[in-house]
Order: sequence, then C-alpha cells, then structure tokens
Amino acid sequence: MKSSSGKHYVALDHVRALAAFMVFHWHFAHAAGQRGYPIPIEYVPSIIPFGLFDEGHTGVALFMTLSGYLFAKLLDGKEVHFGAFLNNRFWRLFPLLLFVFLIVGARKLLSGEPMLEYWKNLAAGFILPTWPNGGWSVAVELHFYILLPLLLRLASSSAARLLMLLLAAILLRTVIYAVLGEVQTAAYWSIVGRIDQFVLGMFFFQARDLVTGKHARVLIGAALFLVFYWWFDRAGGFYQMGAYPSVSPLWIVLPSIEGLGYAALIAWYDTSFKHNTGKLSRAVAYYGTVSFSIYLLHFFFVNYAVRFVERFFMHITNYYAAFAWSVLFFVLMVVPATLTFRFIEMPFLKLRRNYLRPPSGAPKQSD
Repeated sequence: MKSSSGKHYVALDHVRALAAFMVFHWHFAHAAGQRGYPIPIEYVPSIIPFGLFDEGHTGVALFMTLSGYLFAKLLDGKEVHFGAFLNNRFWRLFPLLLFVFLIVGARKLLSGEPMLEYWKNLAAGFILPTWPNGGWSVAVELHFYILLPLLLRLASSSAARLLMLLLAAILLRTVIYAVLGEVQTAAYWSIVGRIDQFVLGMFFFQARDLVTGKHARVLIGAALFLVFYWWFDRAGGFYQMGAYPSVSPLWIVLPSIEGLGYAALIAWYDTSFKHNTGKLSRAVAYYGTVSFSIYLLHFFFVNYAVRFVERFFMHITNYYAAFAWSVLFFVLMVVPATLTFRFIEMPFLKLRRNYLRPPSGAPKQSD
C-alpha cells in the first residue's frame, strides 16, 4: 500500500502479509482458544520453525514492530504536522474498525445479548483492551501515535536514547510483576509491553547498518529467535506457562525479545535486497496491502472454516494438516478483504492529506 506521501515499500508489504498469516493461523489452529480446538494448546511441533506459527499471536508483535520501523522510515529527518498525521491515521483505521463494531453489535443484538455492556466496552476500548476482533491492538497503535512526537525527538537526537525508553519499560513491567505477581496482561494487551516493539522498530531503522548485508549475523540471530520461540511453545506458550495469565517473569522481557528479533529481520529484509515486482512478489505484497481487512475480518470466518473442513474433508488432528488448511483459507480471505478494502477502506483514504511540513527555513512554494 502507498502511504499518504505516495511512497510504497514492497518489502514491508511482504512483512505485513506474514504477520497477518501468523495471526490467522493462530486462530485457525487453536480456534477455541484455551480449549485448543482443533489442535490442543499443549501440542508443540517437532519442526522448530513451526513453533513460531504455533504461537501465532506473536504476529501482533511483528505488526507493531513494523509500525515503529515504517514511521521512522517515513518521518526520518522531517517535520510533522501532528494534527494532520492523526487525521490520516483516523481515516486509515477507523472506517473499517467501525464497520466491524457494527457487525459485532448486530450479531449480539440478534442473539439477544445485552447491548449496554457492549457499548461500555467500546467506550472503554480507547484505554482498555476491550475492542473486539483484534481491535484492541488498534487502540495500542493509537497510544503509540500519541507518544510518536516524543519518540521522534529522541530518535533525532540519538538513536541510543530510544533504548533508554526501552529500559524504562522493562523496569515498569518489573514493578508491575512485583506488585501483581503477573505481567502477561500488561505486556501483551497494552502499550506497557508493546512500546518495546515500536521503539525497537524505530531503533533498527536508525541503526540499519548493523544488519544491512550482514547475512550470516542475521541468519544466526534468526535461528536463535526460532529456537527461543520453539522453547517458549514447549514451556507452555501463551496459555499454559503455569497458568493464564502466566506468573512467569519471562513476560517482563518477552516483548523486548520479540521486538529485537523482528526489528532486526525487518531492517535486514528491507535494506539488504532489491525487491522485484514479479507476479509472486506482487501477490504477496497485495496480501500485505489488504492485511488490515484480513486481520479484522478473519474472526468472522475462521471457526466456520475449521468446521467446514471437519464436516466435508477430514478431522484436523495433525498440526501440519492444520497448517496446510490455514494456508488455503488465508489465501481465500483475499475475497472478503478485497471487498472491504475497495468499498470501505479506499474511499476514506482519499481524505488523507500531507502531514509533512517543509524544512525550517525552506523557501515557500508559490501556488
């Protein structure tokens, strides 16, 4: 997708597509959440890289790290009209989000559920993780946008200063853990944990020379990251590391580990290769373009997809079969995602305006 500045980064659309698939697969393979249907939550793939997909909730961390990287890339060295920036983000995110809220509300109304609680959750969702269909992560993005001027100022003075904020976030989560006895809730569902991923995305754009062309270094780091996530999956993962929410102190640093791994890979992939515009590249990039629609809409379809397979084809008892089926249905998600992108997202994108100010002292252009 093109930004409001007209720039298009194919590599970053590829990353968006991967993040969307990770979340889709997580909900397909474990559609019943803690009950683990069709694949039990306690199952761990024997092939190490699949551990990352089995814990596909981490796709949210990839999305947020990508946001930090992308905005650092778009805004580096530029002056930003913050009001116009927020205007653009509103028109980018809220039309589809409001559409989803209406569908969820209509379903609740038709099923006879009390609506007052739903409206309260929508109001609280600007602060608490109560927006449905993954909408809670959009609220976390909004919190990031509020902090963005501060982050840009820190980055412009010294990229290392961003890491001071990272250390402050780790310290805050340590205090929360000491007081509450668990920090998974804050680390996963709020800016308290997600700030690490935004910050590390921004940092690695500034420090991209650390990874650009450093293939051996990055691949060794990626292998270690995959082994870590496979171990995390074996140790209980999101739901069964002791209990849910987990009392493990690992959640104090898990957002940092995710952000570090993803930020390094994003910067490496973005800057180390010349990304072509062949058919396969364009196809993958298109899934990145419509990834926001896929992300919000797949909650409406994923359980039905599992039931469809089990009724007409097979009982999904094998993880790798579940993975293959999730790939197929992810591909098919392009149909509803294209419709909502075309008729709900795109019309409002025309309301975006340039939010980049001319550099201080630059001559004004005449009309």
